[in-house]
Amino acid sequence: MSKYPHKSIEEKWQRRWQDDDFMAVDLARDERKYYCLMMFPYPSGDLHVGHGRNYIIGDALARLKKMEGHEVLAPMGWDAFGLPAENAAIENNIHPAEWTKKNIARMKEQFYRWGVLYDWSREITSCEPEYYRWTQWLFLQLFKNGLAERRAASVNWCPSCKTVLANEQVIDGKCERCGTLIEERFLEQWFFRITEFADELLDGLDSLVDWPERVIQMQRNWIDRSEGLEIDFVIKGTKTPVRCYTTRPDTIFGATFLVVSPEHPVVNKLIGGTEREVAGREFIATEKAFKLSSKDRMEPRKTGFFTGRHARNPLTNEDIPIYLAPYVLMDYGTGAIMAVPGHDQRDYDFAKTYDLEIRDVIEAPSGVTVPEGTVFTGKGLLRNSGDYDGQTSDGAFDGIVKHVEEKGIGQRKTNYRLRDWLVSRQRFWGAPIPIIHCEKCGPVAVSEDDLPVLLPDDVDFRPSGDGKGPLAASESFVNVRCPDCGGKAKRDTDTMDTFVDSSWYFLRYMSPDNTDAPFEKSLVDRWLPVDQYIGGVEHAILHLLYARFVTRFLHSIGAIDFSEPFRRLFTQGMITKNGAKMSKSKGNVVSPDPIIDAFGADTMRLYILFAGPPERDAEWRDDSIEGCNRFLNRVYRMFEDHSDVIKSSVNMDVSVETLDASAKALFRKAHWTILRVRSDLEGHFHFNTAISACMELSNEMKAFTDRTLPAPGTDAAAVFAFAFDVLIRLLSPMTPHLCEEMWERLGHADSVFRSDLPVAVPEYAKEDMIELVVQINSRIRAREQVDAGLDDARLREIALSNERIKELLGHKKPKKVLVIQGKLVNIIA
Repeated sequence: MSKYPHKSIEEKWQRRWQDDDFMAVDLARDERKYYCLMMFPYPSGDLHVGHGRNYIIGDALARLKKMEGHEVLAPMGWDAFGLPAENAAIENNIHPAEWTKKNIARMKEQFYRWGVLYDWSREITSCEPEYYRWTQWLFLQLFKNGLAERRAASVNWCPSCKTVLANEQVIDGKCERCGTLIEERFLEQWFFRITEFADELLDGLDSLVDWPERVIQMQRNWIDRSEGLEIDFVIKGTKTPVRCYTTRPDTIFGATFLVVSPEHPVVNKLIGGTEREVAGREFIATEKAFKLSSKDRMEPRKTGFFTGRHARNPLTNEDIPIYLAPYVLMDYGTGAIMAVPGHDQRDYDFAKTYDLEIRDVIEAPSGVTVPEGTVFTGKGLLRNSGDYDGQTSDGAFDGIVKHVEEKGIGQRKTNYRLRDWLVSRQRFWGAPIPIIHCEKCGPVAVSEDDLPVLLPDDVDFRPSGDGKGPLAASESFVNVRCPDCGGKAKRDTDTMDTFVDSSWYFLRYMSPDNTDAPFEKSLVDRWLPVDQYIGGVEHAILHLLYARFVTRFLHSIGAIDFSEPFRRLFTQGMITKNGAKMSKSKGNVVSPDPIIDAFGADTMRLYILFAGPPERDAEWRDDSIEGCNRFLNRVYRMFEDHSDVIKSSVNMDVSVETLDASAKALFRKAHWTILRVRSDLEGHFHFNTAISACMELSNEMKAFTDRTLPAPGTDAAAVFAFAFDVLIRLLSPMTPHLCEEMWERLGHADSVFRSDLPVAVPEYAKEDMIELVVQINSRIRAREQVDAGLDDARLREIALSNERIKELLGHKKPKKVLVIQGKLVNIIA
């Protein structure tokens, strides 16, 4: 029996694709353009099979779109600056530039072996001066528009990486890169004022209908816009107000104490020179020693300190105690809250700890049960609230805000959790910040004609740890003349966060060699937003939010005509091993090289795509890859055994009326498979079920040849040849090498990817399959190709298990699920 000679076939087609510049795109042909983009990787070492899922899904999609007749732009580049590359270089005692170059070469070799194709003429590398010149240009545009500013701030300092980190790069109080506990430092740093775009970024999420709901919600929660009231509580015996922020003015009559952040400047006024000062300072020092993240500070560990002071509640005219507690954060609201233990769980826990008054001022709606140990936090009717008794929470909100504003003791206020983007890094391997500091003129922008500001080559790239960064050690780099006054000045010695590099790279692919501008406006306006963006959900807040911000900024200055960078987003799940994410430290990394050597790249691709729904995590199983290899060998043997019949009959017309039952069943199965595969791949990339359908067709073809050996020129041969043609073309995006080989051996002069995808005739498949329409509240939300004749229970199950439907429903439980005439499911939610 013939075995698929994967090595010779794959090497042949990899050379052919490379020699033909197979993925080269003509940007002038934009009538049916399709910009298919995979997130560009950090060149930090060998790729394992877990990495491969992203790139193989993207490659299969790009090939599929070519067969659909699209002009496909599929570029690739390297996110080459930043801590991952620099830390690896330090560990291996090699310069980051050399380390990066070496890894890029290795990763390109791996892409090549996987059969993953890109338009390499558009390759970009963020650490090359030709690229970071324009990253510096972007910084200058933000600076000139008042959106890049240097200011003193309390920042997150990683003592291991010896640099500051943005809030988004601190996970549970630790550095996301190395896991070291973060310290707080007060330093002069550069920030991008992303908060100026908070409303745009939040409201713009509504337009991203083809993004995963999970990502939308993560960004919504991170920006976290809240409408509320700022109100003054005057410290008893003084005229000093403590301004508090609350999103629930309707509960102010239940405010029985104030809580102030230990970092609040009013603390000195509260405890300075009092008998409580020493104990208060010790409390603050102890809390700082815990080095808790903002998230951890808000957890139930309710420690507090009574300042000995009271403040007047301006609506009840009662004097209430003032406490310090770490669960109130200085960087949200005003850093002080009015505590309402009757209707806020954290305030309740704190009040129980310190035996403080708990007052109920909101009546829960009828039928609502509040479990013991918890409080009602929702809206209802006010009680114990003076003139506002009996009003709804919403009505009292407006009335109390109006009253406070009329008295001049507060104002309506919109707040955000989102903070400005800290972009300074005290490291070597990044784009230098293009600013010159002059004692007379202040911070001055480097002239755009003098970009790029190059990294110096006369310094030790290892971090100094003194808060200045390695660039400060180069006198030739630092000491310059002020562009404005000509006096002595010094360059900024920080480099930029690597997320600045990746916030705009998708624009550069249009014109990577342009020396006059970062991108050609006419091209980006025609080709963007990106039609399909593919990458990990771990970038939901960092990269994706920053890219949206930069795009909206560029739109605001007229540099581009669109305001969102990515029309559709797909976030793939991880490939795990032994139940955990693959990593060298866990010892569970699966290298692709031995798999390709033993079974071929097509087998690896097929397994990764077949492992499960691509948006979910999938466990790597060594035995399962052998099953995928057996399937490809069966297809190859069937081709070898019947290639003469297929060649001679592939162009024959099929007359359905004259087919016997067996041939008609295979013909119907082929059309059913076309419908099923194209439905599975359209929009949600369910390659796993598409492959399963192809396997079913293959099994039907094998059974057909076992029953009836098709002779050339017969109806049976014509049907079998048609089915094999369908199988090759449908499988080709997933297993391109083998399918290209069989396609060529059938006598085709051009690539299978320059042929069209097969098109089904629905009536030929109708006995096997129908289209199930799925609605939510009578609005069409999904379509599924399903077997005909399924009962209502099975149709309900299919509708509710649809990934799009599950995403839209979230945690909501359907009230009713109606099945109508076996073809439509309407979910009432």
